[in-house]
Amino acid sequence: MKLVIVGGVAGGASAAARARRLNEDAEIVIFEKGPYVSFANCGLPYHIGGVIKNRGELLLHTPKSLKDRFNFDVHVKHEVTKINVDGHTVTVRNLLKDEEFEETYDKLILSPGARAFIPPVSGADGDNVFTLKTIPEMDSIKDFIEKKTPKHATVIGGGYIGIEAAENLKERGLEVAVVEMAPQVMTPVDEDMAAILHEHIRLHDVKLHLGVKLKALEHSANGRTKVVVDGAPSFDTDFIVMAVGVRPENSLAKNAGLEIGPRGGIVVDDTMKTSSPDIYAVGDVVQVSDPVTGNLVQIPLASPANRQGRLAADNIFGREVHYRGTMGTAICKVFDMAVATTGQTEKACIRDKRPFKTMTVHPMSHTSYYPGACRLSLKIVFDPRTGTLLGAQSIGVDGADKRIDVLATAITAKMTVFDLEHLELCYAPPYGAAKDPVNLAGFAAANMLRGDHQAITVRELDELKKDSYVLLDIRRPEERAAGVIEGTLEIPLCQLRDRLEELPKDKEVIIYCAIGHRGYIGQRILSQK
Repeated sequence: MKLVIVGGVAGGASAAARARRLNEDAEIVIFEKGPYVSFANCGLPYHIGGVIKNRGELLLHTPKSLKDRFNFDVHVKHEVTKINVDGHTVTVRNLLKDEEFEETYDKLILSPGARAFIPPVSGADGDNVFTLKTIPEMDSIKDFIEKKTPKHATVIGGGYIGIEAAENLKERGLEVAVVEMAPQVMTPVDEDMAAILHEHIRLHDVKLHLGVKLKALEHSANGRTKVVVDGAPSFDTDFIVMAVGVRPENSLAKNAGLEIGPRGGIVVDDTMKTSSPDIYAVGDVVQVSDPVTGNLVQIPLASPANRQGRLAADNIFGREVHYRGTMGTAICKVFDMAVATTGQTEKACIRDKRPFKTMTVHPMSHTSYYPGACRLSLKIVFDPRTGTLLGAQSIGVDGADKRIDVLATAITAKMTVFDLEHLELCYAPPYGAAKDPVNLAGFAAANMLRGDHQAITVRELDELKKDSYVLLDIRRPEERAAGVIEGTLEIPLCQLRDRLEELPKDKEVIIYCAIGHRGYIGQRILSQK
């Protein structure tokens, strides 16, 4: 068996390692277009920011180390330019010698990844415009900062890479602006959750330009660049990091006649096999199914790429294993906070016209009496008919990751909000609470479905006629100094039972407090009265 793999890093390297563990005698050849076959691309922003000080720590393996450990034949700076499907060969260009040759294969795995998308605006090809996907690109940004000593940086795009780049450029002491076409950063979460991030990012003195589109980059002779955006004033910057997303690197597969999906991903079955029986594809380049909705999706994440590489090798070497889909479980560091998500969002359900309900709770990350407890915001999305979990989002300084991991497992197991009530999760004061935030989200959502808890979201509130309801603030008077919603009634919770006659009986009464717990207590009082 001769296995040829196009591309290293997550998917390709994982496939090769699994293949060797399954078959010691197979000939395994890896072609990587770049200079590095195995590196930690998720760590690139943190080397720029100085968190990861040693550049060498990002280089996981070299061709020599892979040869010594796994007996791979690894060729870096070798680009596969063509696949001859019928002849079972690939055409390879040695970029160091500018020479081409043919390589035969019995099985072929494509793992070329995705390329950074550069918006088609004037000035995007400037010398001070960078992307951040590879070690050389990281080196270029770091070299620019050290040699040119810029004062201001602009990041175009507010997704995972964009926010990580902004944070680490700020850590380098630069002024930083983020330009995002959407009305929020981190579009994989809902706008109400992103609002928490906006406040946190601004507290770290990063300028956010949200809901504006980049029109042009106007470079001047003095080395500065004017960032021209649609819908906001232009501003000057010293250099730009483009982080507006990626596109599947599908040209090789497309030219070979392999089936390509509507969003550019290579079509594969659940064994990672393409439309050609001896060719498999893994990683950011493939189209997969969402296990929650069944929709076809394009989700470029390292964890699915690793699992897909392993699974492809299993199937090539006779172990029938089926990929169960990708639901987008991910996390991002945002200065002192983390934002994590899995499964479906509220806006995705609206887009797909899928019935849903949401519940958001704001408990502490662990018991409040133990030092270091921080507020955690946890939102779950679920089916209103069955209570089946569809998705979850979490933001906080501590504990966001483990709650989303629990909920990702629950979604995979097709659990309901009623099941969350009964989960037995570990507790000690430094780590959690006797009622874990996951339990609390389940309690609140289950109460809603049972009719005990009547909740309304900001989106639903906006749809009501203004004269059909009254807002009731049940916080303490001193809390109102921090901010109020104009025109609301004020009755602290401790006085509510004695002042019921002040509430109108011909309108909806909508209660709010600081985080929701007192609002629920107030709602139970009024519902029973």
